[in-house]
Amino acid sequence: MINQHLFDTPIDRLSTASEKWDGLEPLFGVRDALPMWVADMDFAAPPSVIEALQTRVEHGIFGYTLRTEAYHAAVTDWMQRRHNWKINADWIVFTPGIVPALSIAVQQFTSPGDAVVIQTPVYPPFYDVVRDQGRELITNPLIEEHGKYTMDLNHLERSFQNGKVKMLILCSPHNPVGRVWSREELEALASLCLKYNVLIVSDEIHADLVYERGTHTPLSLISEAIADRSIICTAPSKTFNIPGLSSSNIIVPNAELREQFAKGVRTMGLSSISTLGAVATEAAYNGGEDWLDQCLAYIRGNMEYVQQFIAEHLPGIRVHLPEATYLLWVDFRELGLTHAQLSKKLLHEAGLAFNSGVVFGKEYAGFMRINVACPRATVEEAMRRLLVLANK
Repeated sequence: MINQHLFDTPIDRLSTASEKWDGLEPLFGVRDALPMWVADMDFAAPPSVIEALQTRVEHGIFGYTLRTEAYHAAVTDWMQRRHNWKINADWIVFTPGIVPALSIAVQQFTSPGDAVVIQTPVYPPFYDVVRDQGRELITNPLIEEHGKYTMDLNHLERSFQNGKVKMLILCSPHNPVGRVWSREELEALASLCLKYNVLIVSDEIHADLVYERGTHTPLSLISEAIADRSIICTAPSKTFNIPGLSSSNIIVPNAELREQFAKGVRTMGLSSISTLGAVATEAAYNGGEDWLDQCLAYIRGNMEYVQQFIAEHLPGIRVHLPEATYLLWVDFRELGLTHAQLSKKLLHEAGLAFNSGVVFGKEYAGFMRINVACPRATVEEAMRRLLVLANK
């Protein structure tokens, strides 16, 4: 049963240096739009996290912090309990975020001129960590049919055949389309990567945010061979709404790959965890599971509300419920607007700040990504505002 108070209660985030709320004007050029873009939640973190942080703050000293046995046990126990994935504590390499981890992996395991594959549409930093380091970017666009996205494995193999591709960055579950890749899909992907000796770096930051528990398969569970050729990026940040505490745990079963990756982390001076990040991570994994289950049920209700509202009032818009994440990938193309016209109407007429589809890939004009991890009243207001498109 959902404790509605945990999620219905609005929390004023203005004047808290919130990127999502206080960053509206610099990014969108407006002050008063409803922000439903950057991927953090408008919910307070789990009570276990808040209580642990309050206790630590009262101590008053925030010196250099170790990752203790209890910290590592919290991570390993969570992976076993939530994903049936037994990992060793020494497989974990800390980084202050998954984007830095992706960047370091590209640095350490590819060379300038090598090619890296990403599967579009996809989280925008995937582009940056490849292009900005002088690597060739190859896109392997997902296939969309009636709102369902699948991998184009034939195109992927053709991309591998020239021998330039050294790495594939996988998004699993996928952001923004919300797919939870089936074991069979991952097996097929892994088979190709093993055949062509392509390292997989799997961003699994949304792994805990699946709507059917047990459907996410950590890539390393596919086979021992793929575990030996993969780097799995995990974090409590999306799961428990603590991204500002900068804590990620990169899981690398292969000792040689792990040491090379860890060397890159040390070289960049990124191996130290913050005091509060360590406290929050441990408290979240040890005490936040019931909160997470309630949160997922609440968000699913928001998504179903949006889908039903749009079906009734805005039939030119297509929205399909994702299998994971708190993000909706919404198709506005049937409205017949250019992407510029759509963006202008949403922002300046409806007062809605969504993520533009083109930041996930230039070919995704006409799409928007909408974050519904917020109180139901916010979602209802967003739908009311969206009605300005009813006659377009």
